[in-house]
Amino acid sequence: MFMTRKPVTFPVLFAAAASLFPISGLRAEDSASPWVADVHSASRLIAGNKATTESGPVLRAGIEIKLDPGWKTYWRYPGDSGVPPRFDFSGSDNLRSAKVLYPAPHEFTDEAGNSIGYKDAVVFPLQVVARDPAKPVRLRLKLDYATCEKLCVPAEGRGQLTLSGTGDADAVVTAAEALVPKPAKLGDSAPLAIRALRRVNNAAKPLVMVEVAAPAGAKVELFAEGPTPEWALPVPAPAPGGPEGTQQFSFELDGLPPGANPASKDLTLTLTAVAGKDAIEVPAHLD
Repeated sequence: MFMTRKPVTFPVLFAAAASLFPISGLRAEDSASPWVADVHSASRLIAGNKATTESGPVLRAGIEIKLDPGWKTYWRYPGDSGVPPRFDFSGSDNLRSAKVLYPAPHEFTDEAGNSIGYKDAVVFPLQVVARDPAKPVRLRLKLDYATCEKLCVPAEGRGQLTLSGTGDADAVVTAAEALVPKPAKLGDSAPLAIRALRRVNNAAKPLVMVEVAAPAGAKVELFAEGPTPEWALPVPAPAPGGPEGTQQFSFELDGLPPGANPASKDLTLTLTAVAGKDAIEVPAHLD
């Protein structure tokens, strides 16, 4: 679980277990588990079609969360405050592995600081590998997440779904997969790229400067993660300077675990543009 950079300043309202219930009128189908409602959100599992990857066959699925207007939930690194989602598939049958993918997030600023996540709705794509590929996977999910407006409410989701390799929600899963940041390299010359990274040590606190390129007129957001959940780096902010045709961001090298040496670790930088519809993820080493 990712740690917050500072204590959450808004009150936390704990939802009673009785608030967790399937939404009436919906029934489980082959392509989706029933919606399970919490106080300000609901979640379910959805099924897509099978795919073949370099490592073998994969059953494609998703975890769909919808939120009340004005409420948000969090990315794998929540920023200054918040709680990342936790996914537990340990009760599943014929499951070898389940990999959760994260669509590109957005930054939100309020009295609690800068947080990173999603509003309205989000689908987390899943790549599921069966122990026995000749048999379906009975996927069982225990989901713990948080929804926040001015209050932050812990939420739960439970669902089960049989994945056989076909699913009517394939278009939804495909759309969510398209929002997942694509792997890229530092110094790429693509229209959306992280061109350079440097460390500045002559400030009050060491700074990291990041030079990015993006399509003209695109709103750009940059996020930085450390190598482990104990790292709690600030959200990079736009900074002046940089070569023509690029934008520059900076963040203080703050929020490190005691004794951590940033020069010996890789950071993960996520760059988004065009409202998250184009995004890349770049490993970057601090010299």
